[in-house]
Amino acid sequence: MRYEALIGSFLGETASRLKRVFDYARTTPCVLFFDEFDAVGKERGEVHETGEIKRVVSSLLMQVDDLPSYTVVAAATNHPELLDRAAWRRFQVRLALDPPTPKNLTAYVARFAKSLDEPLGRKPDTIAKRLGAVSCAEAEEFCRDVPGRSVLAAGEKTLEAIVAERLTFWRDRLRASADGDRLHGGVPGAADSNFGI
Repeated sequence: MRYEALIGSFLGETASRLKRVFDYARTTPCVLFFDEFDAVGKERGEVHETGEIKRVVSSLLMQVDDLPSYTVVAAATNHPELLDRAAWRRFQVRLALDPPTPKNLTAYVARFAKSLDEPLGRKPDTIAKRLGAVSCAEAEEFCRDVPGRSVLAAGEKTLEAIVAERLTFWRDRLRASADGDRLHGGVPGAADSNFGI
């Protein structure tokens, strides 16, 4: 589901577009997948929310209830605490996806390293350890970032230098995140787990 095509700025526009999506889903066997489901399934009791989002959530829930058995609805969120309680009841299976283990992360970085023409200058387990407790999406972000920066460097930096630079950035990012978590009484990395429903 692409929210930029779904969410409108005018009263009733989002609910109307959402209805068209579900009308189509009722005519064709399909899987409706809502990524970042909290964008449309947000808690209606939230005092800071407008009446419009409450109408959208109510419309969404009624549309889900009205789907035929050959349509599957799946959703994912990084913020399960923001979802409306009634939205939870619409899903029969709920899965919490934990961050990758150090072993998983090492294997991922090793596959990434094999795909490159130039050595990274560090062993996969060293890179994985330096990345720390990251989500799968963050590990992918790091692995996509390195070759992209290599292209932008146009041969003026080695891949090894870029990896060293990016690992320093990640170390500083982790420190800043941990400092913020301590200031706000949070748990480091808690927001990095994904929740599929």
